[in-house]
Amino acid sequence: MKLVSVAGPPSSGKTSVILKLIDSLNIDKSSIGVVKFDCLTSFDKQSYQEAGIPAQVGFSGKICPDHYYVSNIEDAVQWGIRSGFELLITESAGLCNRCSPYINGVSSVCVIDNLSGINTPRKIGPMLRFADIVVITKGDIVSQAEREVFAFNVKQVNSSGKVIFVNGITGQGTFLLVKYLEQAREISTLKDLKLRFTTPAAVCSYCTGETRIGEKYQMGMLKKLEFKSL
Repeated sequence: MKLVSVAGPPSSGKTSVILKLIDSLNIDKSSIGVVKFDCLTSFDKQSYQEAGIPAQVGFSGKICPDHYYVSNIEDAVQWGIRSGFELLITESAGLCNRCSPYINGVSSVCVIDNLSGINTPRKIGPMLRFADIVVITKGDIVSQAEREVFAFNVKQVNSSGKVIFVNGITGQGTFLLVKYLEQAREISTLKDLKLRFTTPAAVCSYCTGETRIGEKYQMGMLKKLEFKSL
């Protein structure tokens, strides 16, 4: 089974891109599965089901989305293999822009939209920097100059990734995305493979449910800001 990881900021158009990608693939939809990793709620499963695509959705809740993803990705792969899928696509939203849901040897796609601001690519960390392919959406709403500046800033952050403009409504641009993803390798397990970058780290009192504010309630791994006198 081939595995593709798709990530990106919330509402950047990941689900729309995936649906248009699947429409462009020469594979029966019943042979493609999607696993959506989200935090609190998601309505994407309904979109996939209406399109005839088997999908599973998991919510991390109070757990770091990256940690939740890493803890469940092998189970997702085994679910896909048991289901007889030719292709499994995982979708996750990087809410803090520090997420790193990419695995060495697994094709990775970062979806980012043109409306988020021209400097947004410089504010996103491993989720954009280590992607094999960067898909830019909503380019039809901005000017050509804005598209070029945005793409330039993307290349400044990720110089080795392929940059593609995709229209999530019409599907324009997905043909090229399909061509790049044809190189995705087949896998049977992710055991012993490594993430491309470390996940966000924190083991502190607030991780275990503390809600009170003040130094006496703060324990474990902390990072403090130093305020200097003006």
